[in-house]
Amino acid sequence: MSAKFLRAALITTLALAGLPLAVAFAAPASAQGIELRVGPDGIRPVIRDRDRDRRDRRDRGCSPREAERAAAQEGLRRAEVVRVTDRSITVRGFTRRGGPEQLRFANRRGCPLI
Repeated sequence: MSAKFLRAALITTLALAGLPLAVAFAAPASAQGIELRVGPDGIRPVIRDRDRDRRDRRDRGCSPREAERAAAQEGLRRAEVVRVTDRSITVRGFTRRGGPEQLRFANRRGCPLI
């Protein structure tokens, strides 16, 4: 009788000793969107929106610098961005003959000319 009791006690002790380890290994899988940042104000959790991070990288669109470069490739000299909207970027400059010119690029990847 005492051998069964000792065996049960040993199994219970091992199970309870391994329980905190099992919880510690299972926790990171459920908290992948949470970061802990340590700073002067202590430890604070930061919850990341992973979908927003991916969307920002993928749907980046045309930057003003890219629009200026595209305008220069189209033959515009001294190009400068005069207007930026969600849909387009307007660039003004001068043609090779010296006349003023305005080009509008779509605010999408690759800066297509509108």
